[in-house]
Amino acid sequence: VQLQASGGGLVQAGGSLRLSCAAGGSVFSFNEMAWYRQAPGKQREIVATLTARSDTKYADSVKGRATISRDFAGNTLYLQMNSLKPEDTAVYYCNRGSGYTWPWGQGTLVTVSS
Repeated sequence: VQLQASGGGLVQAGGSLRLSCAAGGSVFSFNEMAWYRQAPGKQREIVATLTARSDTKYADSVKGRATISRDFAGNTLYLQMNSLKPEDTAVYYCNRGSGYTWPWGQGTLVTVSS
């Protein structure tokens, strides 16, 4: 599985972005998926998870500001981020949310200016 995240960019604090992740097939419906992020000088952390049953879980740092979802066909995973803060600046990745992970893609860079 090759994961490709997109939708990042430069945004002012308080703004919004929608990140997308594609895998080239309908894999997202059958796997627990997650969005991760890695800020400069920090370890990668999990931001949000979406189970095959559509249960969601969010890190405290983004709770109430982020929504993880997937399209009906399971081809694309999304992360809607609102009320962005400078501390949200990071490279965002998607991958499986439990057990083994697929090869990590390049991620998409989100930069939030104050």
